[in-house]
Amino acid sequence: MRFVDEFRDPTRAHGLAAAIGRNLDRIPAGRLPLRLMEFCGGHTHTIHRYGLDRLLDGRIELVHGPGCPVCVLPRGRVDACIELALRPDVILASFGDALRVPGRRGTLLEARAAGADVRVVYSPLDALTLARRERERTVVFFALGFETTMPATALTLLEAEREGIDRFAVLCNHVTTFATLRALLEAPGPGLDGFVAPGHVTMITGTAPYAFVAEEFRRPVVVAGFEPLDLLQALAMLVAQLADGRSEVENQYRRVVAATGNAAARAAIARVFAPREAFELRGLGALPEVGVRIAERYAAFDAERRFPVTVASVDDPAELRCGDVLRGALAPAACPAFGTRCTPQQPLGALMVSSEGACAAACARHRAGP
Repeated sequence: MRFVDEFRDPTRAHGLAAAIGRNLDRIPAGRLPLRLMEFCGGHTHTIHRYGLDRLLDGRIELVHGPGCPVCVLPRGRVDACIELALRPDVILASFGDALRVPGRRGTLLEARAAGADVRVVYSPLDALTLARRERERTVVFFALGFETTMPATALTLLEAEREGIDRFAVLCNHVTTFATLRALLEAPGPGLDGFVAPGHVTMITGTAPYAFVAEEFRRPVVVAGFEPLDLLQALAMLVAQLADGRSEVENQYRRVVAATGNAAARAAIARVFAPREAFELRGLGALPEVGVRIAERYAAFDAERRFPVTVASVDDPAELRCGDVLRGALAPAACPAFGTRCTPQQPLGALMVSSEGACAAACARHRAGP
């Protein structure tokens, strides 16, 4: 507990907040407030849970990014998953937070109530365990997430090949962090001054892939951990860069993240996946090479090849502003449905469903009070 408590020490927190304030004093008032985006939903929840924004003096606007895997998945992909789950020859294995994400045809939870065999698993290996026992139906793992979860999917698929398990397939919805970052930087709307990058993604990829953000777009990036002081230190490092006129990639999370990342995990990703020409993300549209598919050599494990799956582009209901929130163009509470028609108990949008969703975090903070 000593290690964890160290990262919740209020005296260190106020010291970091003071350092942020001193560097903000060096930035011309016309450039304020700084708009700093925490890409990951885990960071968003830490900010809200510990009230980190209350330690700042209004000269920084913390913008919530699209780094929640469930949140960026568009309704059309959810509908395709429901279509697959309703097949009598399929058992669909999914992470629990994906079951309540609404598509045009409802949710996977509702599909299960209608007779679909939908199982909650904690890892793709759980899905493979189901497939080892199955003699008639195919177990399809609903794979989603950024580079953090890609290696587990890839290694599970390789194990299925090694064991010759033909009752296992993957419905691949994995997406890449760096194409998403590029899309954010190229999107119209309010600009972003810097990024707090996700530590768990960078543990896999290393820090080098962020270089284009600093070099091409002249925005600083700091890789951060998930404890409160990790985030405050990352914000202090970002503000110091901006006050100095620098745009570099820095690593606050050095106790976990190596600059070179995890070579074995990257090799598994490169072996099993191939870039898609285009993949739709909620709020950002269809983007080149943002998504990955199962590589041709493993086509036998690709659910989209094994079963006829329809993927259509389906807009969110007009009253929801999920896409604007994911792009950082709108605060969650500014959505007309926030906390009224759309709540964690009765979610209309994906950002209110996921444990990493910005709207769920903001709603919890709103109900807790100041």
